Amino acid sequence: MKKIFLLFLIIISLKSFSQSDFSIIPAPVSLTPAEGYFQFDNTTYLLANDFESFKDASSARYLFIQYYQLPIKVATKKIGEGKQILVKYDSTLNIPDEGYELIVTENAITITGKNKGGVSHGLMSLLQLIENPTTRNYKIPCCKIIDYPRFSYRGMHLDCARHFFDVDFIKKYIDYLALYKYNTFHWHLTDDQGWRIEIKQYPKLTEIGAWRNGNMIGHYREQQFDTIRYGGYYTQKEIKEIIKYAEARNITIIPEIEMPGHCLAALASYPDYGCVADTTYEVGKAWGVYPDVFCPKEETFIFLENILSEVIELFPSEYIHIGGDEVEKIRWKNSAFCQQLMKGKNLKDENELQSYFIQRIEKYVNSKGKKLIGWDEILEGGIAPNATIMSWRGEEGGIKAAQQNHFAIMTPSNYCYFDHYQGSPQNEPLAIGGYTPIEKVYSYEPIPAQLSVEEAKYILGAQGNVWTEYIAETYQVEYMAIPRMLALSEVLWSQKEKKDFYDFADRLLLQFELLRRIDCNFSTSIFDIKYKILPAKEDDGLYVELTGLKNFQIAYQFLYPKDESFKIYTTPFKINSTSIIYAHLDHEYYGQGIEFKLKFNRATGKKISLTNPSSNKYSGDGPFTLVNGVDAITWRTWRGNEWLGFEGINCEAIIDLGKEDTISIITVGYLEDKMSWIWIPNSIEIFISDDGKNFTPVNKINSEDIKRNYRNIMIGTDQENPETVNGRFVKIKIENYGIIPSGNPGAGNKAWLFVDEISIE
Repeated sequence: MKKIFLLFLIIISLKSFSQSDFSIIPAPVSLTPAEGYFQFDNTTYLLANDFESFKDASSARYLFIQYYQLPIKVATKKIGEGKQILVKYDSTLNIPDEGYELIVTENAITITGKNKGGVSHGLMSLLQLIENPTTRNYKIPCCKIIDYPRFSYRGMHLDCARHFFDVDFIKKYIDYLALYKYNTFHWHLTDDQGWRIEIKQYPKLTEIGAWRNGNMIGHYREQQFDTIRYGGYYTQKEIKEIIKYAEARNITIIPEIEMPGHCLAALASYPDYGCVADTTYEVGKAWGVYPDVFCPKEETFIFLENILSEVIELFPSEYIHIGGDEVEKIRWKNSAFCQQLMKGKNLKDENELQSYFIQRIEKYVNSKGKKLIGWDEILEGGIAPNATIMSWRGEEGGIKAAQQNHFAIMTPSNYCYFDHYQGSPQNEPLAIGGYTPIEKVYSYEPIPAQLSVEEAKYILGAQGNVWTEYIAETYQVEYMAIPRMLALSEVLWSQKEKKDFYDFADRLLLQFELLRRIDCNFSTSIFDIKYKILPAKEDDGLYVELTGLKNFQIAYQFLYPKDESFKIYTTPFKINSTSIIYAHLDHEYYGQGIEFKLKFNRATGKKISLTNPSSNKYSGDGPFTLVNGVDAITWRTWRGNEWLGFEGINCEAIIDLGKEDTISIITVGYLEDKMSWIWIPNSIEIFISDDGKNFTPVNKINSEDIKRNYRNIMIGTDQENPETVNGRFVKIKIENYGIIPSGNPGAGNKAWLFVDEISIE
């Protein structure tokens, strides 16, 4: 809380820089300021003209009290001479669905909604406009707002299978969604590590499946566990309560019941529906993907249909999410029943067996008047006839779905996964990996450029995902989701041409003030200084570029070589030798600063080219990332922007030293993080050349040496006494592992190769 209080002081001091009168997120379509203010007093009340607006007003009243202690009343007829906020619906309003018109004068406020959700969205904008809450001199600037969303699907996800969160927090999470004009809550309720929904016909799902006998400690790669029994589940009564709460805030809840994979908790409860006879299944303690899947027997389909019947009866959503992702096929490959079924159904492989499975489930879901959503893997083997795709492995799944006239929801992991790191590595709590800062979330465009105008109509919107392997507490959920949730809300609601990150950041500072009032543990990583290393135009050295929020000065100093004085950053500055630099916002309450080391070697700052470009998902600052002096391997994970990622292909780099030099040791930075599909190289090979065209091999290390954590590749074969060789050009060929083997997360997919700093001695 001390950190948040200091942030509050920053915000107060920045009022002159911010749009203090109009800090709405997401930004409205049209906002016309007017003179004067509407002043709240003890007689101000919400006057509802119809039943729907009365429900919206009653729900909003809860937030007005919670956020501002503003004792506003709701009425259906005029109360005395008090100032009124009139809320009503008008289907003839000439704006798109969910839109609203908000008019603030000195004497009255009118909010008119087009249809479902419109009044609620207008009330959330009104709540964000309230000024001077610390003095309780509540006022709202006069204005006229006309507003409506860009996308019809605006979703946030929460994984309650890996870690369980109580009913009160789920309601609080839904309030966040309502405040920032989301309309869908994707509730992930089952997985290998826990079953969280009561199914009355199958009580063992919660008696057994909702509990695991231990938890992972630290990161997946460390494979450490405690022995503390962990779990929990939502009763059907609690689920009905949460659904009612969400409906009152115009939030639709889509439940996710995983199949045919990610089902170990279910199989631990009812093992007969697996593919391996006489097996004792146990609810998963480790994160990642397990090979166990539902066996596509008739008894299994009856089991799943009975479960879905209860789920469908509970949830009024038109959609049911059935997962369908990361299905390992080894159990099906080794099952005589599955192989015979494939032969009988004329299915050529296990991908088509998965498609058969999904289509069977979709047929049942459709028979109940519902639609099916699955992750993009359900495209493999042929998409189910009416399915909607949720594209997470990049945008390819959504593109393919739209081109086949199927609806798609975009949630690519490199933009929309909020379990990734978001700030300076040394300041962040343990997370799964990745690096998705708020600027990147804000930059996302849900409609891929490859789609035609007609195909683009099949993109319903996008969703932010909060997976909770490394998020055990509610305050961690808030930290990881907020404020990235706010950035995505503006991507989905506001007009594309009006997006402006720095304007958004100004409004965000005042949103922090609002969130502080309810003790929200939001991340302040937007205050982090970001650095970029640039090549020097001269023959040696590097330039350091520092960036931060506008309207702040950046102060920096050298910790090595030691320099006690701080300098104010103005333009990129040059360094020529190993240095450690510390930088922070030049303000009394600047929060956490950033410290980084630039380590020089003969390759640092030199020209470098790649035969194969890295993936645009993990492209760092291009090839120069590998010789910019920043050694990301010291972070021991793939946070930040200092790794180049290669999906299923090799990395081949050529470094020009500028002149002939003597070379004895070459060091290559690579990463292993199997949970994230990142595998060590199969081999690393070194070549030397005088002209950059004709290369001579000088050494190669194989996978066994790499597994022993060898990073230094000597010239020659004698590891104890390396030879030397002269040359100007060095080629390093780093071989990708290939296809991920069975029993590992992402089995059957292309492995990722992550490469960082290459040094030459």
